[in-house]
Amino acid sequence: MTTYTALPIPPSVLKELCSADDAGRQMVPVTDEEGGSPLRCCLRHSRPGELLALVSYAPLRRWAAETGAEPGAYDEQGPVFIHAEECAGPQAREGYAFDNAHRVVRRYSADGHILGGELVGTLDEDAFQHAFDDPAVALVHVRAVEYGCFYYEVRRA
Repeated sequence: MTTYTALPIPPSVLKELCSADDAGRQMVPVTDEEGGSPLRCCLRHSRPGELLALVSYAPLRRWAAETGAEPGAYDEQGPVFIHAEECAGPQAREGYAFDNAHRVVRRYSADGHILGGELVGTLDEDAFQHAFDDPAVALVHVRAVEYGCFYYEVRRA
């Protein structure tokens, strides 16, 4: 069975988002008093007292810029939490990030068009294997059910 890797927002993109997000807004750092915000830079929940920012992020647009895809109307941007200061990135862990609730695994073609999605109760190798069983799937996004927020990307190996 293939092993799939959850991809955080890359460090070079984090630097860009700390200057101006994908909606062109300047970052506004805030101290997270309670903790628990899903950080897309290190794929964990924030801890009380950490300095965070809520920024607009367009993951499909950035992937399309790398690959030459034309997502058209499927290009979207939405809010994500990141560290407002340099982030060490994800630490080794068992399983997948943010696997504590139902998630949607949204599938995209090489053109950047949505091929469908699946509500999953558990994020595991089987969820991603099922998504990539379709040879037309180039990448998947893991998203929250409640708000549709982007959590992370998984690409075809």
